[in-house]
Amino acid sequence: MADPATLTLVGIIVLAVLIVIFFKVRQKDLIGAIAAKRQAGSRIVSRAYYVEGMEKIPVALSLGADALYYENPDLEASFDLNRVDEVEYSDDLATGRMHDENLTVLRLRSHGQAFEFLLDKPDAKKWMALLPARASGESPAARAV
Repeated sequence: MADPATLTLVGIIVLAVLIVIFFKVRQKDLIGAIAAKRQAGSRIVSRAYYVEGMEKIPVALSLGADALYYENPDLEASFDLNRVDEVEYSDDLATGRMHDENLTVLRLRSHGQAFEFLLDKPDAKKWMALLPARASGESPAARAV
């Protein structure tokens, strides 16, 4: 028969795994609710990851008429589009860190600081149509030609 201490340890490990799975599923549901809330007033809404250092933070990414929003249950942030200097789409993160090949990097630069988001490739194509790439000093209207 198994030792009670071993059974207790296995039970604690199983419980910890179940708690982690629960929180991941719950966070996904909450991000979906945020995305649904933003849908009405946005040109596009997608699930994405905000890349901050070594972290990939799941967010709802939405593009409004004048701002880009990235939100999750712990984060509410946005950019006024007129304060974004550059918009770039890439296969590589600025840090050179690897990511899933099915993702595209959306990189925004504002006042010398880069902000990166990972989007699924099909979503990235939609974003490119609505928020085209542009270099610093180039007006958004110049790309629409």
